[in-house]
Amino acid sequence: MKERFAKLLLGEDMSGGGKGVCTALAISNAITNLSASVFGELWKLEPLALRKKMMWQREMEWLLCVSDSIVELIPSLQEFPGGGTFEVMVTRPRSDLYVNLPALKKLDTMLVNILEGFREAEFCYVDRGLIVGGGGDDTKTFPSCSSSSRPFAGPEEKWWLPFPMVPPNGLSENMRERLQQARECTSQILKAAMAINSNVLAEMEIPNAYLESLPKSGKECLGEIMYNYITADQFSPESLLAYLDLSSEYTTLEIANRIEAAVHIWRQKYQNKRIIRTKSGRSSWGGKVKGFVSDIERSKLLAHRADTILQNLKLRFPSLPQTALDMNKIQYNKDVGQSILESYSRVMESLAFNIMARIDDLLYVDDATKQRAAAETASLYDQTRFNGTIPKQKRILPSPFSLQRSSSTSPFRIPSFYSLVRSPRGRAHSLLDQSDLRARIDGALEKLTF
Repeated sequence: MKERFAKLLLGEDMSGGGKGVCTALAISNAITNLSASVFGELWKLEPLALRKKMMWQREMEWLLCVSDSIVELIPSLQEFPGGGTFEVMVTRPRSDLYVNLPALKKLDTMLVNILEGFREAEFCYVDRGLIVGGGGDDTKTFPSCSSSSRPFAGPEEKWWLPFPMVPPNGLSENMRERLQQARECTSQILKAAMAINSNVLAEMEIPNAYLESLPKSGKECLGEIMYNYITADQFSPESLLAYLDLSSEYTTLEIANRIEAAVHIWRQKYQNKRIIRTKSGRSSWGGKVKGFVSDIERSKLLAHRADTILQNLKLRFPSLPQTALDMNKIQYNKDVGQSILESYSRVMESLAFNIMARIDDLLYVDDATKQRAAAETASLYDQTRFNGTIPKQKRILPSPFSLQRSSSTSPFRIPSFYSLVRSPRGRAHSLLDQSDLRARIDGALEKLTF
C-alpha cells in the first residue's frame, strides 16, 4: 500500500523531479491498471479467484478513499439542548460524487455477483488446439487458428479464447434461463455505466491543447462531401449518415472525430465574433457589425447541425470507442473527483461488455449444438423413411458470431485514416430455403463438435 500511494504522490515519476502526471491522471491510470490486472483475462464465465477478488476490493477501497475528502458545504438545521434551532454549514460529498459513486459501487457488486453465479454450471471450457476425447472416431480437435479467406469471424475463429463446451444435447432450460437473466441484468448495468461515463466526460472542460490542434476551418476538417451536406439548404442528418461509409469501426470513429472537431471549430468562431461584437459596441461602421451578426448566426447554425449528426451517429453506434476529444479530456483533466468517476465507470463498462460477450459465446454454441442434435434426429428419421438414401445438399459456411460485430477494442487506440466515401456493398448473406437447413447446421458445427 505504501508503494502504491508513493507512486500516486510522485505522479508516476520515480525520479522525484516533479515531472510526473497530475494527481487526477495518476488515479485514473491506477484504477485502469488495477482493472486490467484483475479482469484483463476474463475469458470464461466463472467466479473470480479469491485472491483477485480480495485484491480488487481492497485496492479499490484505497483508491476511492480520496473521494472522502472531496466535499462541499451545505446548510443544516440543528437543535439547541434547551429548545430552538439554528443553522450551521456541514460537509457532504460533492454533488457528482454523492450521486454517482454509490451507484458505481452497486454496479461493481452486481457484476462480481453475476460471475459468482456461474460457480456450478453445466458448461466448461477447453483450450484451442487440444484434442478432446478418449481416442478413436470420437476424438475431436479444436481449431487453434482460423482461415483468412472468410469475410466474417465466427465463434470458432476467436483463437485467443477458450472454447465453450456444452452437453451433447445442449444446456438445460433452467441453465439457459439463468444465462438469459444474467445477460439481461448485465445489459442494464452496461447502459448505466455508459450513461455515467458520458455525463462525466460532458462535464469535463475542453483542454486548450485540443482546441489549439484543430484546423482553421470546418471545411478543411470535414472534407468537401460532408461540408457540402452540412451547409446545404435542405439539411438531413440521416441522408448524410446513409451516404458515408460506416462499415467498420475505424472509419466510423474517424468520421466522429472530424465532425466533433468541426463542432468546436464553429463554436469557437461564433464565440470569438460575439466577443468582438460586444467590444465594438455601436460604431459608425454598422455594415461590418451586420456582417458579424450574420457570420455569428451561420457559425452557430453549422455547429448545431454538426452536433446533431454527431449525436445521431453515437445513437446508431452506442459501443463506439472514445473520441479524440474524450481522450484529451482524460489526459488533461485536473479534477480528481471527475477522474475517479470517469475511470471507475469506464472499467465497469468494459467488464459488463466482456461478460455479455462470454454469455453470447455460450448461447451461440448451445443453439448450434441443439440444432445439430435436432438435425441428426431428423437424419435418422429420413434414413428410415428413404431406406438410407438422403439427397445431397450444398454446404454453407456458418453465420457470423453476433457479438463479434460490436466494438471491443481499447478506447485508447488511435485510428488510422480511411476513405469517407461509401463503397458499394451488397448483402452479405442470402436467405436460406428450407432444403438447406441441415447443411447450414452441419457447416456451422463442423469445427464446434465436442
